[in-house]
Amino acid sequence: MRYFIGNWKMFGVPKSVNILNKINSYYSRDKNRNKYRVVITPPYTLIESYSRYFKNKRILIGSQNCYQKEQFSSNTAAISPYMLKSVGAKYTLVGHSDNRGEGDTDLMLKDKVRYALNNNLKVVFCIGENKIEKKNKKTLSVLTRQLTKVLEKKFNRNNIIVAYEPIWSIGTGKIPTAHELKKTTIHIKKVLKRIFKKTSPAVLYGGSVDGSNIEMFKEIKEIDGFLIGGASKTSKKFIDIIKNYYR
Repeated sequence: MRYFIGNWKMFGVPKSVNILNKINSYYSRDKNRNKYRVVITPPYTLIESYSRYFKNKRILIGSQNCYQKEQFSSNTAAISPYMLKSVGAKYTLVGHSDNRGEGDTDLMLKDKVRYALNNNLKVVFCIGENKIEKKNKKTLSVLTRQLTKVLEKKFNRNNIIVAYEPIWSIGTGKIPTAHELKKTTIHIKKVLKRIFKKTSPAVLYGGSVDGSNIEMFKEIKEIDGFLIGGASKTSKKFIDIIKNYYR
C-alpha cells in the first residue's frame, strides 16, 4: 500500500473542501485507487467538518500534531489525541521539523506517539536532518537517533508510518539524489527492523515533492509513499503527483 499524505500546514478555510472534492473524485475513479491511500491533514479548525464530510468517501482526514497528554488537561490551546479521535481524525503527524523547531523534544514526541496510538490514531512520525548535519555527513546518525529515542518495540508498528523529510529540502525545491535517497531509506528500514524486531513500518519521503520530480521517486521501490506539503494545497498539483507516479 502506498500513501499520499497532504500536509496543509497553516492553510485552509471551510470552503477549501472544494480542493479535496476534486481530489476525491479523481481518486474514486482512478483505476489504481486500490494501490494507495490519500490522507489530508488540514488545520485543527477543519478536522471535524472535513471528517464528517468525507466519512463515507475515500479521503482520510488527519491532524498535523497532537499534545503530549492523553485526554484532558489544563494546558491552554492544547489538543489531545483523544480529542482528535473524537472529532473523526484517523491519523496524526508527530515530530514535523516545524514543531521540533518550536521545541518538541524526543521525550514529548515519545508521549505524543504513545498517546496517539492509545487512542487508535495512526501516527506519521517525521524525521530529518538539517543542512549542517547533511554537510557534515551526519544524516544517518541523526536519523538513527531520532528513531531510537522515540519509537519502542512495544508500540504497535502496524499503526506507525515514518516520514523522512530532510529539513534542507522542505519548500526549497532541492531534493536528495536517487542514490542518496535509496541509501537513506534502506538505512531507516534497517533501524526500524531493529527497534520492532519485525518487518519495518512503511517509510515515506517528504520535501519538495511535485508532479515533475515524482518520476525519479518512482524508481526507488523502498519508498512507500509521500508526505506532500505545498503541492497538496491545489487539487491539480496533488492529482498530478498521483497520476505521474502511476503512469
